[in-house]
Amino acid sequence: MYFEFQVWSAPAERNGDGALGFISSCMNPKRCRAALATALQILVVAFAILSTATCSRAPNQSAGSTAETREVTDEAGRRVRLPLKIERIVSLAPNLTEIVYAVGAGDSLVGDTEYCDYPVAAKNVAKIGDTMHPSIERIIALKPQIVLVSTASQLETFTKQLDQQKIAVYVTNPRSLDEVFRSVETLGDLFGHHDGAASIVADMRARSSAVEVAMRSVKPVKVFYQVSDEPLYTIGRDSYLTDLVRRAGGVSVTADVASAFPRFSDEAALAARPEAIILPTGGSMGTANSKVAASLKNSPAALNNRVYKINEDHLQRPGPRLVDGLEEMARVLHPEVAAQFGKTWVQ
Repeated sequence: MYFEFQVWSAPAERNGDGALGFISSCMNPKRCRAALATALQILVVAFAILSTATCSRAPNQSAGSTAETREVTDEAGRRVRLPLKIERIVSLAPNLTEIVYAVGAGDSLVGDTEYCDYPVAAKNVAKIGDTMHPSIERIIALKPQIVLVSTASQLETFTKQLDQQKIAVYVTNPRSLDEVFRSVETLGDLFGHHDGAASIVADMRARSSAVEVAMRSVKPVKVFYQVSDEPLYTIGRDSYLTDLVRRAGGVSVTADVASAFPRFSDEAALAARPEAIILPTGGSMGTANSKVAASLKNSPAALNNRVYKINEDHLQRPGPRLVDGLEEMARVLHPEVAAQFGKTWVQ
């Protein structure tokens, strides 16, 4: 709102009105005092109006600047409305916590899970429970502007409650290494750290490209990726890890199995006859999944001593360290070309 002031000139012939009328009235002391009093009242009223307008406008401008939002589409295809400037983040997955820190937004992370242990600073962030069973009360108390979720499977239990609190939930769900790159870039942009994200992704792309170039001269190895031994779970066609195995010079024997992480029968495992078995273990999992499933003990991989343990954190956290996992996998599957990429790997 604004005021437009205009200069008004009274007709000179009307001696009783306007500026000339005011001058003539001042020739009479009584009329002059009355005219001055009237003019003073007008000024007081005008000042009050201007003061009211100014005071009422400032809060509106401030609220508008803090309430500015944008609408984006997350990786589950959901439309999500977010603030233009995100300053309070809660992460419900270790890989997302790693991405937040890697792009340079770690200072904005106000909550994460018990499993979020990297980088070291993540251990000191307020904990909201575990990945699959977060405390809604703790999340709400932290007043986040965005809650990061690793897959759509986490949504159903708490999204409605967060929606009621007007807390945005953003889902990432990469199904290939390229989609992991895009996740890092997108989150960097959302948090106002475009350059940091671009730098991280450029390094990841360069290192993964070096691995793929080295793999052009090798014969692919038939690989079984064991997610857990009892019950037996593996990777399917919707998993980014199936893509990672391919890039590392392997071909997953379960690449055509529906879903991302299917349960696998003993009979099917025995029939798969893999030449190598990958066990994601160690890291935050400790000794879990460190033994080959009973149904695979007579496979060519086990009989030929081609069972490889790789740090689970480098494989099952689709984030900045996933290329470490790619290099480690490629190195054990094809040691003959290991010198052509990455850094020296120590088991």
